[in-house]
Amino acid sequence: MINAKGYAALSPKAPLTPYTFERRDPKAHDVVIDIKFCGICHSDIHMTRDEWGFGSPFPMVPGHEIAGVVSKVGSKVTKYKVGDQVGVGCMVDSCRTCAHCERELENYCLAGNTGTYGATERDGSATTQGGYSNNIVVNEDFVLRIPNSIPLDKAAPLLCAGITLYSPLNTWKAGPGKKVAIMGLGGLGHMGVKIASAMGAEVTVLSHSEKKREDAMKLGAHKFVLTKTAEAFTENANTFDLIINTISSADLDMASYFGLLKLDGTLVNVGAPEKPLSINVFPLIMMRRRFAGSVIGSIKETQEMLNFCAKNNITPDIEVINPEQVNVAYERVLKSDVRYRFVMDMSKL
Repeated sequence: MINAKGYAALSPKAPLTPYTFERRDPKAHDVVIDIKFCGICHSDIHMTRDEWGFGSPFPMVPGHEIAGVVSKVGSKVTKYKVGDQVGVGCMVDSCRTCAHCERELENYCLAGNTGTYGATERDGSATTQGGYSNNIVVNEDFVLRIPNSIPLDKAAPLLCAGITLYSPLNTWKAGPGKKVAIMGLGGLGHMGVKIASAMGAEVTVLSHSEKKREDAMKLGAHKFVLTKTAEAFTENANTFDLIINTISSADLDMASYFGLLKLDGTLVNVGAPEKPLSINVFPLIMMRRRFAGSVIGSIKETQEMLNFCAKNNITPDIEVINPEQVNVAYERVLKSDVRYRFVMDMSKL
């Protein structure tokens, strides 16, 4: 076994504390990664506090925005070698045999993909533990190659925030001639602005905070709409081909946002609120609009996203912190007090 150390939640809603545990020895197709940086995702907070009601397993080492360097490879590994710059995102395995996995859509595995943390290994041997730690062991098929032009600290959030926005923008064909709106300008939203802009779309940020206007334009948005008034919705009705909702709140008047879509427009939800959304269907059915969902992306699409970001010089705006600051960072995330993603320097463990 491989000794590991990190930060873990020992029970629901408990502060994260230093924690030692063991990783499996690498199997033939496994890659051992020395973790250099790990991003903090709002999902980590939901999971460590069991806010989604999934029955989170404890102790839990969170973290699924992992960037590091290969330190060892199994005897049959062909994709990576020691010293390679690599990443791990939100999943570390899938059934490999269902119709979706065969289409290289492991994120939609019909049997459920294996989460990087808080999940049960496919063989039932252990609970997965994440990237708030100094190392991780992952099958080579679920490891991503980080282009050398992307610094590891800035690469980490791409493994969740980056792909979570790239996938729906790619799927619904954001690009020249398309009007795209991003709801919310946080860790997810700011990546949506950068990626959609690089794809060639006309990008608008929809935010309830006037303080975000200047940042939105600096990040690449073409327009900014303050959503505090009813007039904002009437003035922008029937405008957008695609809206991506990054807001993790159930307290949204979704009907108003549906009204911003053109005929046949689509609103894609990537935010994951604790409570169900309340939907008025009339704005949808009266203009043949669509309300859809999207979760991360496949391994193939995630690698495509990393290459796209490298080609277009896209990286997240981050604040690097030491691991012992994680609990303070959680509270700041809840207050939207970060521009725009916390990344932990795991060398400081």
